[in-house]
Amino acid sequence: MLNHRVIPALLLRDGGLVKTQKFAKHKYIGDPVNAIRIFNEKEVDELVLLDIDASRQHREPDYALIESIASECFMPLGYGGGVASVEQAHRIFSSGVEKIVLQTSALQNPRLVSDIAERFGSQSVVISIDVKRDWLGRYRLWQASSRSALKVDWLATMKNLVEAGAGEVLLNSVDRDGMQQGFDIRLIHTAAQAVDVPLIALGGASTVTDFVEAVAAGASAVAAGSLFVLQGPHRAVLISYPKYSELESLFRGNNAS
Repeated sequence: MLNHRVIPALLLRDGGLVKTQKFAKHKYIGDPVNAIRIFNEKEVDELVLLDIDASRQHREPDYALIESIASECFMPLGYGGGVASVEQAHRIFSSGVEKIVLQTSALQNPRLVSDIAERFGSQSVVISIDVKRDWLGRYRLWQASSRSALKVDWLATMKNLVEAGAGEVLLNSVDRDGMQQGFDIRLIHTAAQAVDVPLIALGGASTVTDFVEAVAAGASAVAAGSLFVLQGPHRAVLISYPKYSELESLFRGNNAS
């Protein structure tokens, strides 16, 4: 087993998969169930599935779609988007999903993090922290559902939600999203120093060697979207995933631990 998970992060919109650049420029990737089947064949560590419209549109998760995806998924699956109650989380867990990813509802009601963690365990709750630089280069907490920066400290917010019960953090750089220019190493290092739960780094991976840099900066796991679903300068759709032996050699060869 690898010391560090390598996780495809898939974005749901209108029932299909898309890939974004800086949270915009949505490119259609394909049917989510078909994508899941391909990732099954490639023996992926874990998957994260995020409905990027549910919270923005103030609607509940698409339970039927989640169940159809979970029934095809042979690896641990995390889902985020539109979850605003313990009852909704329970329904999603019952469909076969292992982790709930919270952002909008957690920012509005941190108690929800505690309630879900108390009922299902902290290991089942992931908080999603999106960070975007302002015009002065300062990190700002970004709320994806409102498409705006919040006037709160991103680091303090992340720490508070972990203290509320979240067992993992999904940290995404908005500026790096879909750009395949490498992770924001400074952001990862700063976040990793602030919390003692696993940190998943997302946003910017261009090659598998970027994973090693993220781990060296403090990430417990790494995630990527474009790297696993797009290919070449024309961003042609092609689902891929490194061979286990390649990842094992990569992390071992760079002494990532």
